[in-house]
Amino acid sequence: MLAETICSAVSAAGLGIAALTAYRKRFLAATRIAAYALVPVALVMTGLIDWVSGIAFKPTVWAGFGLLGFAWLLFMVTRAVERRRLGRDGEEPAEVAGAERPGRSRQQPVVAPTASAPSLGAGAAPQAAPRRAAAAPTEDFSDIEAILKKHGI
Repeated sequence: MLAETICSAVSAAGLGIAALTAYRKRFLAATRIAAYALVPVALVMTGLIDWVSGIAFKPTVWAGFGLLGFAWLLFMVTRAVERRRLGRDGEEPAEVAGAERPGRSRQQPVVAPTASAPSLGAGAAPQAAPRRAAAAPTEDFSDIEAILKKHGI
């Protein structure tokens, strides 16, 4: 009852201000003020004010909001602890490591093998480096030895 009275008074005051604005020949602003002034009465007529006041003045509703906030806090704390544990060990925690995740087997590393090779480009599979043949014993290193002797090495 009190909320309806307050909303009606606010609407009446808003309509009075709109009338004064229209008297000053500012019709666009007066129309906008009148539109804002009619909103509280419309909320009372739809019953939304009763619903909101019923929620705002019940202690059980506030206790429910408190529990929701506490649950959210617990979720955030567990995520922070899990991230810290992953960052310190470099491995998944035991309770997460045993669980199968879709799209990833247990043998695959946590970090992609191509993560340290950005020059390969997106989607390029890492290729094995070509193997060089062992140095043949017939190669002549005399020029290298001469350079080393020249520098006293």
